Amino acid sequence: MSAEAIRLDGVEKSFGAVRALAGVDLVVGVGECLGLVGHNGAGKSTLMHVLAGALAPDTGRLTVGGIEPKTAWSSASSQAAGIRCVFQELSLCPNLSVAENARIVHGALSGFGWKARARTLIRTKLDEIFPGHGINPDDEVGDLPIGKRQMAEIARAFTVTSAPLRLVILDEPTSSLDAVTAEQLLAYIAKETARGTAIILISHLLGEILSASDRIVVMKDGKAVAARPAKTFDRASLMAAMGSDLNDVAVSEQLRPAPKPDAPVVVRARPSGQGAGSELIVHKGEITGLAGLAGHGQTKTLLQIFARQGAEVDGPMAFIAGDRQSDGIFDLWSIAQNVTVRSLRSLTRRGFVDPTAEAQLARTWRDRIAIRTPSMDNSILTLSGGNQQKTLFARALGSDATVILMDDPMRGVDVGTKLEVYGMIRAEAAAGRSFLWYTTEVDELTHCDRVYVFRNGRITEAIDAADLSEQRVLQASFAESGT
Repeated sequence: MSAEAIRLDGVEKSFGAVRALAGVDLVVGVGECLGLVGHNGAGKSTLMHVLAGALAPDTGRLTVGGIEPKTAWSSASSQAAGIRCVFQELSLCPNLSVAENARIVHGALSGFGWKARARTLIRTKLDEIFPGHGINPDDEVGDLPIGKRQMAEIARAFTVTSAPLRLVILDEPTSSLDAVTAEQLLAYIAKETARGTAIILISHLLGEILSASDRIVVMKDGKAVAARPAKTFDRASLMAAMGSDLNDVAVSEQLRPAPKPDAPVVVRARPSGQGAGSELIVHKGEITGLAGLAGHGQTKTLLQIFARQGAEVDGPMAFIAGDRQSDGIFDLWSIAQNVTVRSLRSLTRRGFVDPTAEAQLARTWRDRIAIRTPSMDNSILTLSGGNQQKTLFARALGSDATVILMDDPMRGVDVGTKLEVYGMIRAEAAAGRSFLWYTTEVDELTHCDRVYVFRNGRITEAIDAADLSEQRVLQASFAESGT
């Protein structure tokens, strides 16, 4: 048997004048975890769509297990060859149950009793990968929070019936998972590769890539610019290979001036599950973090504050959604329209939107936040997932909002952009804006002045910046009683 699970040679793909892939070579060995990294728009997801048969390359050659397919490569032939994909934009059918979604990719689940077999199949895999997941196979996918949807799709990708499992593509698989479930997944990846399954892991969390990968390939501008064993990289050399330098964004390492003790309160709220415990309080110029295991009321609290339900808010608000496909982008609109929609009131002249002012605002934020597009008039769907998320930041930061609510907003955003956005957030806070920031990445909490940890819809602890540590956040995440 070939030691190669999959090989791509000289793959090129263009979308009009945009060259997404410029002759990429990629080899993944049997039982290998290959880390694939690069900034937003580097071509990673396009390459994976080619591998999955969802896109036909303009030129290039593909071999599976050392054998070139005899027919045109397609999604069906990819599935038959044992290639499964979990893309950054999740693909489960929202109107079907978790078990019914498992049936879609397994033709063997047919005939009398197929649903019971589907339930058992997906429940067993969920239990294996994510112990304590809390997902019922009969749950309708559209009713699940994004973290549980991501867990269900990951579990489905690793299920096996009649077809073999050769390669699993995981594109930003932990983007909506908390630290505990992310660790569960990384531990399972090690077990699965030991069984001989090849895995391509795409992540902007460089710590995950460095710890889980056997080998790392770096992409830039549609090309593979580096490929070597993971142990030969560290965080700095990996960022350098991607074209970033921590020194270029040194502002992200600088401490922001602390808010004044007498700064006025701009948000005062009590989470819906809270009894006589702590209030959630945000002062002017503060960055306030929400932490805890995913799905424990953080997003619900943000939405209640945004709707001013049981919350006192002084000033206009903007909301940056983490689940951009469901709650963030307007997918029939242009990039420019998605950026400016929150600012239409200020762009209106005599009852009409001023197109010149609208275009100028869009261009300003394209340049300021580095949205990768040849034209802001293009559809929002022409952007990579990370660049779509940048658009949501541009929409909020370009508006008149003085209070900005962020629901795990860095999902799918590359490390260089993250560092730039962190600096931007701190600069805006220093100028008087207030941020309420839910994140599943513990490292991001270090940018906050105060962190409220949630458990079962309640605040279990409020931690000031000086006392913040990952251990303390995790301990509070499992606490049962409010303070």
